[in-house]
Amino acid sequence: MEENNTVKLSWYGIPAVAPYLKPYRKRVVFMVFLGILSSIIDSCYPLFNRYILNYMVPGKDLSTMPLLIVFYVAVLLFQVWDNYVTVYACGKVEMNVNRDLRNASFGHLQTLSFSYFNQNNVGYIHARVMSDSGKIGELVSWRMMDLIWAGSYVLSVVFVMLFTNLRLAFCILALVPVTVVVVILFQKKLVVLNRKIREINSKITGDINEGITGVRSIKTLVAEDKMDQDFVDDTTHMEKTSVHSARVSALFGASVTMLSSLALALVLWQGGKLTQENLMLIGTLSIFMSYALGIMEPIQNIINTISALVTIQVNIERFTRLLKTESDVADTKEVIEKYGDTFVPKKENWEPLHGDVEFKDVSFRYPDGEEFVLEHFNLKVPQGSNIAIVGETGAGKSTLVNLVCRFFEPTMGQVLIDGRDARERSQLWLHSHLGYVLQTPHLFSGTVRDNLRYGKPDATDEEIHRALKLVSAEEVVKRMDKGLDSDVGEGGGMLSTGERQLLSFARAILADPRILVLDEATSSVDTVTEKTIQDAIQTVIKGRTSFMIAHRLSTVVDADVILAVQDGKIVEQGNHRELMEKKGYYYRLFMQQYEDLAVEKAASVF
Repeated sequence: MEENNTVKLSWYGIPAVAPYLKPYRKRVVFMVFLGILSSIIDSCYPLFNRYILNYMVPGKDLSTMPLLIVFYVAVLLFQVWDNYVTVYACGKVEMNVNRDLRNASFGHLQTLSFSYFNQNNVGYIHARVMSDSGKIGELVSWRMMDLIWAGSYVLSVVFVMLFTNLRLAFCILALVPVTVVVVILFQKKLVVLNRKIREINSKITGDINEGITGVRSIKTLVAEDKMDQDFVDDTTHMEKTSVHSARVSALFGASVTMLSSLALALVLWQGGKLTQENLMLIGTLSIFMSYALGIMEPIQNIINTISALVTIQVNIERFTRLLKTESDVADTKEVIEKYGDTFVPKKENWEPLHGDVEFKDVSFRYPDGEEFVLEHFNLKVPQGSNIAIVGETGAGKSTLVNLVCRFFEPTMGQVLIDGRDARERSQLWLHSHLGYVLQTPHLFSGTVRDNLRYGKPDATDEEIHRALKLVSAEEVVKRMDKGLDSDVGEGGGMLSTGERQLLSFARAILADPRILVLDEATSSVDTVTEKTIQDAIQTVIKGRTSFMIAHRLSTVVDADVILAVQDGKIVEQGNHRELMEKKGYYYRLFMQQYEDLAVEKAASVF
């Protein structure tokens, strides 16, 4: 997803970030106070040199030296303490704000519907949670302190210079506008180069990701040379752009140093005259020499920080846009008040779910679609019924179960659960009574036991083994070194797809759901295991309302109702015998899978 990164500095970000700073406002105020105090002390260090050169060196009067040393050391120790506390406070604020922002964004993501994740890719969402929050945390800590320190240092220095000698002050200040222009010009160039470097780096990261996740395809397509060449091209582009950026940065630093040296030359020229004419003491000249060399860098920091604020404002806007995104599927205030929400459920008010489902004049189109995929659809599913949904790949078989599970809301009409509109009770109430086995199962990093307990957190090992046995997954666990304590790897990567599917099925069964959804639950297992699971399914679905999305039609012949889906539309419905007698779309699908005469004869028995 492309973002518009061309923005101007505004105060938009302050109210957006303020709520996350509020819990730490005392620390922030203290941090700002110490930053200002530190800059004032830094600007006053040259005054020590002035006192020594003006009053101690000429008369060789060292009587006040011990007191001066004590005072200098005390100031130095205070400055060390000030720096320590300021850096610690900045780091603390940054980490706390980062944590709060990430918690808020990730928590909000849990409340959003499927359509948000369909319309935004993982990389975009990941950047909002991690990268944008990190930039905002950096803004309210280090960037803010850089601006405060540099700004108060420059003001302190200007005040001391104007108060001490106007002529030399103007010699230095005359070069400040030139420095500002130079910094702005270089900063614009560096921003463009750094943005290009980030884009190339993202491409390199993508190359690495494809090279690892797509290794099987790369090997079978003999594409190693092309992948390697693409990677070399991108890293070479990265190297050239980075060298260009380094060259511009070096020229930038040299230009600022030259302006500082030029300011020093002007001070020495004019200050030398004043000293020769006995209009100024050498110690006073030393102050301006220090300021001539020291004032340009803080000015550079101020402009760099302001430039960073413009960039980070984009991060703030994207982050707040995420938090303001409303879910397409949301509980009403009345429902939340009675049943609670995702994070604070009021289970004492939850009614039991029996499993009656009814589609009442339902029409539906996806939020990003233009055509209705369901129109005025009606279907009653009594408790304990087995509904099968069949069709070719990409026909839209998941639409009905998405509505039953309330992953999407009907555009028109109602989906009734136990005779009441599903929207009259909370999503969590419904989801806690659902069991869903995906076609591409996902296991979380951790042990087998941890994964199965996602379905029922307080499940005993005895209950876990019972569920494993029911779906013939016990052998999978027995083959693993540590049994239930075996690590499944990231995303279940240490297991085959079939093994992951068996464990996913056991996890769903362990929760004892009243409504069970099987999304091609046997698509990745062998024929023998499929038969075993089908027998288990017949046992498991008794007394439960079940929806089976199936590609293998042999798994649905015993279903109470079969819905045949074509091009996103339900074109036929009935049981297996009725649909076979019609010799329509379902019949053609079935016969296509069983072309040999023996299987066709077996099919005619049903």
